[in-house]
Formats: sequence, structure tokens, C-alpha cells
Amino acid sequence: MTVRIQVPATSANLGPAFDCAGLALGLHDVVEFSTPSDGLEVAVTGEGSDSLPGGEDHLVVRAFRAASKELGWSPSGLRVVATNGIPQGRGMGSSAAAVVAGVLGAWALCPDVDEVDLVAVLRLTTDLEGHPDNVAPCLLGGATLSWLTGSGARAARLDVAEQIAPVVFVPASTLSTHVARGLLPEAVPHADAAFNAGRSALLVHALTREPALLLEATEDRLHQRQRGAAMPESLALVDRLRAAGHAAVVSGAGPSVLVLTSRDAVAQVTELTPEGWRSLPLDVDPAGAHVLSDQGAPGA
Repeated sequence: MTVRIQVPATSANLGPAFDCAGLALGLHDVVEFSTPSDGLEVAVTGEGSDSLPGGEDHLVVRAFRAASKELGWSPSGLRVVATNGIPQGRGMGSSAAAVVAGVLGAWALCPDVDEVDLVAVLRLTTDLEGHPDNVAPCLLGGATLSWLTGSGARAARLDVAEQIAPVVFVPASTLSTHVARGLLPEAVPHADAAFNAGRSALLVHALTREPALLLEATEDRLHQRQRGAAMPESLALVDRLRAAGHAAVVSGAGPSVLVLTSRDAVAQVTELTPEGWRSLPLDVDPAGAHVLSDQGAPGA
């Protein structure tokens, strides 16, 4: 039996909602899984094909193994064929996509499972990834709010206003999420925390009902400036875009930059692409991760 899982790129934080909000983007990895009689084979094409580890060290394989263990299932062989469209190490959720693909692949192939338990998958993918802000939108699509409880991760999905059009500016350089997070201070001023709480609440309204408020709703005082030393060009681009009236933020841990604009302003935004960067006008992915049928459409 063979299954193909499609997983979207994501952008976390969206400005003020640090570690708790994310957006699924219309750029995808497609990962095919099968269980031959023995052995392990990993084949990767597209983004990261020349740099990602193979064998048991591949993140998709590690996630598949973790999910198989949780399901009490141990296939004798595994073949993984990944076609990657998500840039690696750029703050677009490539690791979350790999984790979600691996876990869903195991769930879809396990002979003892009738349907995917999204609550269990969200909990496990969050445990593997470390936080839910990317895995939640990757799994559920649209925009998500996510949080942690004593029993694991939870998430709520939001429908994004139709007129919102994401554009991602992707630099040639990469940035480790671990390095970026290491630059954050252990404590923040109460006034800055209150500022971000207010902007995060406004962000939900702007994303779903009043996109005209996105420039103000994406203001942040907690994490972007604090990580600027690791990505000065990204912060300079954010400043330049925001000064021109565009709702620009660092995408996840960076160094990519996300702009939430309107469909009729996409060309105006992409004209501001810096030399050495590429701009990706994208849609919001409303579906999130899913199993593809033989024709490439979502399976049942």
C-alpha cells in the first residue's frame, strides 16, 4: 500500500502572537510512503535535496517512527519519497511540515487505524516539534490559534478573509530556529507584554473580518527586534515595507519576511523585492495537511 501526504508551508507568530498563531500557505511538500518487506529508502527532490540528512536521521522518518510506536505498529520496511516545495531553514515551517507528514503517513498506513485522530496527531506533532504554532496551521489549514494545556496542545482554526493575500520574501541565507530563539530575553517589560496582548486580539479581528487593520494588528514589541542581530536585512526589509503601508512581519523565526496584503496590491508589494531575495505570492491554504488520492486531489 502507498499513501501520499500533502503538507503546506506555514508562517508563525504573524507579528505579535508569538508562539500561538500561524497561517497555512499555498506552498507544499508532497511525501509518499510505502512499506516494502524490509529496509529503509529515502529519496528527496526539490528544496533541501542537497542538504537534508537521509536514512533514520531524516525528520520525516523520525516522525513516522514516533507515530508508529505510539500506534503500537512496527512495519518491516519503509520507503519515503519526498518532493519538497517549502524552502528549508527560512521560517516557513519546513520542519513542522516534515513532522506532520511523517505522523500522518504512519496514521494513514497503520492497518489498525480507521481514521486520523486530529487531537492525538496535534499532541504528538507538537511534542516532536517543540511548540504548536507551525504544526497547528500545517495540520488544520487557514489561520490557527494554539496553546498548551496539561494534557497537550490544543488549537482553534480561523477562516481568513478572502481578500487577504500573503506574499513571502525569501532570502538566500538560512537561520536556525534554535539560534533565533536563543537571542530572546528571559523577561520582558509589562508594558510590552500588554501591548502585544492587545495587538494579538486585534490580529484575530483583522485576519477574519477587517483586513484594513492588519498594519496595526501586526505590530510587535516582544521578539522581532530582539532577534535583529541574527537577521538585520530581514528587519530592514520589514521596516521598509511597513513604512510603505504594508503589513510586514518576520515569518516565524526568520529570515523570511511575510506580508499580509490585498489581492489587488500583490504586484505593488513584489516590486519591492530586494536584490538577492525572491518573492512568493501565495494563497492561504484552507485545507491543511491531507492524504492525496491517485489523481492528486484530497482523499476521503
